[in-house]
Amino acid sequence: MKAARLLVVDDEPGMLRAVERILSPHYDVQCAADAAQALAAAVAQPPDLGILDIRMPEIDGFELMARLRAVSPETDFILMTGSATEPDRKLVRAIREEAFYFIQKPFDREVLETLVARCLELRRLARENRSHVARLEHELASARTFQQRLLPAPEARIEGFEIDFRYVPCSALGGDFCDYARAGDGRAAVLIADVSGHGVSAAMLTGIVKSAFHAAVADAYEPRAVVRRVSEALASFSAERFVTLIALRLAADGGATRFEFVNAGHPPGLLWRRSGGVDHLAPTGPIVSPALPREFCRWEQRVDSLHSGDGVLLYTDGASEALSESDAFFGEDRIAAAALAPGPDDARLDRILAAIRTHGAGRPLEDDLTLVCARAQAR
Repeated sequence: MKAARLLVVDDEPGMLRAVERILSPHYDVQCAADAAQALAAAVAQPPDLGILDIRMPEIDGFELMARLRAVSPETDFILMTGSATEPDRKLVRAIREEAFYFIQKPFDREVLETLVARCLELRRLARENRSHVARLEHELASARTFQQRLLPAPEARIEGFEIDFRYVPCSALGGDFCDYARAGDGRAAVLIADVSGHGVSAAMLTGIVKSAFHAAVADAYEPRAVVRRVSEALASFSAERFVTLIALRLAADGGATRFEFVNAGHPPGLLWRRSGGVDHLAPTGPIVSPALPREFCRWEQRVDSLHSGDGVLLYTDGASEALSESDAFFGEDRIAAAALAPGPDDARLDRILAAIRTHGAGRPLEDDLTLVCARAQAR
């Protein structure tokens, strides 16, 4: 491994020789007798550590440190002085100007060796930490790209049904997921899910959920079959992994729409009626988790009807639990009020998002937020 590069600056030749003799067995040491030589050396080969005398002709060590930082921003510095006047003031200034350390001459050989070794070790750790953070940021960016590519288009028209979708990510990487598909003649399937946790593993697990959802094409996307396939896909994962979801299937049935759904521990969806009433799609079974014994993994599939003007709204807890400045949840009642507010049907989700933003007053989201709306097209 290449030796660390040190730049020692002092106008006393004897001090330069002493420091070089102490440090050169372990490091690449370059000496300079004045500021001009030091700056030229730093431009040619930026040092890892500069050891600067404070009292020098032309400019002092503090000014030299500032100039060296301008040409070599990553260099650390140890300041040294042989002056006995105002040592505390110089120490305070060294700290304020972010020197690594301040020592007085004459200094003990072991003290200098230890300071240099410690400074370079901290530099190494900081460099490794930056590299680690950069790698994590790259992985998170890749995972977010992967996750967002799993999501469908924001609007779709499937077999006479209008489906609108909105996804707003938080700063962390979450596990929200939504998808929809044609489920046969006159039928459409919709899924909304929320994978536990945050980070790359949560994002990647949404890919498992997507695969399970599309595998249910063999079952014509029957909601109970969708949930069963997601449960089977999660069986090999650890117990702390779980998913909440709502799977639904819409089928044209004469003048009405047959509406089937399973809610596996997910926040209740809303079914609004043209008449003004609102029904809640409450859970019909437990969350999907490998921790649950098989005998508990039973989900009831419920059936209802939609008429012209009726619609279904599904959302993740990032919507209902969006916080205000005073830490108040947005809540299900506000979601329902925003969903039923006057306005075009195709702007319903945007009205809900606007209400959530107003509630938060600029506060960043702490979780991903997903909204899905499904309704029969007007005939």
